[in-house]
Amino acid sequence: MDETPRANRLHIAFFGKTNAGKSSTINAITGQKIALVSDVAGTTTDPVYKSMELLPVGPVVFIDTAGLDDRTALGRARIEKTDEVVDKADIAVFVIDSTEQNTAPEQEYMKRFRAKKTPVIVAYNVFDGNEARAAAPAGEHSVVINAKTGQGIDALKEMIVRSVTDYELPSIVGDLAKEGDVVMLVMPQDIQAPKGRLILPQVQVTRDLLDKGCLVISVKTEDMVPMLEELKNPPRLVITDSQVFKYVNEHLDKTIPLTSFSMLMARYKGDIEEFVKGARAIADLKPGDKVLIAESCTHHALKGDIAREKLPNWLNKYAGGELVFENTAGHGFPNDLDEYKLIVHCGGCMVNRKNMLSKIEHAKNAGVPITNFGVAIAFLNGMLSRVSY
Repeated sequence: MDETPRANRLHIAFFGKTNAGKSSTINAITGQKIALVSDVAGTTTDPVYKSMELLPVGPVVFIDTAGLDDRTALGRARIEKTDEVVDKADIAVFVIDSTEQNTAPEQEYMKRFRAKKTPVIVAYNVFDGNEARAAAPAGEHSVVINAKTGQGIDALKEMIVRSVTDYELPSIVGDLAKEGDVVMLVMPQDIQAPKGRLILPQVQVTRDLLDKGCLVISVKTEDMVPMLEELKNPPRLVITDSQVFKYVNEHLDKTIPLTSFSMLMARYKGDIEEFVKGARAIADLKPGDKVLIAESCTHHALKGDIAREKLPNWLNKYAGGELVFENTAGHGFPNDLDEYKLIVHCGGCMVNRKNMLSKIEHAKNAGVPITNFGVAIAFLNGMLSRVSY
């Protein structure tokens, strides 16, 4: 069974009006009845996600969205859910009834994708008894299909594959480590992690290092110094949880490069330079300023939670008084960001890179500095020049 996290899969989203054949097209591509098909308009409500393998691309997630012209009572809410998918899609496939004359809704969404430099493919769906309109020939970015009979589906799949030829997620650790390097992971067992399991960034970094051919040593915080004393040669890199940055730095030779899981995720999923720039905006915070602390996943907050207790306390202390904090969880942001002086985002291990870059774009458009947990903590501890990224 493929256990690739959804956040690490290529996101291929299907858009179009109600009853254009989006669900049928996905079913034809996958050879499975993934999406519910019906003649009733508005059958697809919330986006439907299906993770699978698309050869030769690899792990992908197909997303079926509600009709762009949904006029049902819940239509507006459904369109809002579709809008969230726009920020996640690595490839956008528009399914259009081949006889349709008014494609204004589709064209509006296509403009948004082109502005994001997201590849756009148009599939003109021919229904039984209808012919494709003359203005819809197969071309570099468009193809004529019949989702019911399967005609043109192979051509559509080939077009999707061509669109992702250059798509490849970067290495999490990047050039900070190479084959044969000894890398030490200092991993306090986070209170939010389920018992008996490591948190996802720790797992992903470990796998990335093993794929690179590195020698990985994992220790708890209190075991770091004894392990360093046991090693014949010092590690080439130490990676730790941002919450214990200060302790690890104080007990580590300053010639040994140091970074954190969150710093690595900031580079892997987002724009590390923008996050560093945003962290420096912490110096401008004043008591009473409003700060948004955003997480990409939801969980039950326990005592000592990083997002609801530790970060707010550290930021209050740095600002010299009480700031106003708002916490949000999920793949989106509040509609109005103008009221915030700073956004501090989690590592983003549960969202894909496209979604994180979209969030950064929203923040920049609103003129609000954005950083992430690890980069912010490095700044608060005066360690931005010390850590590697």
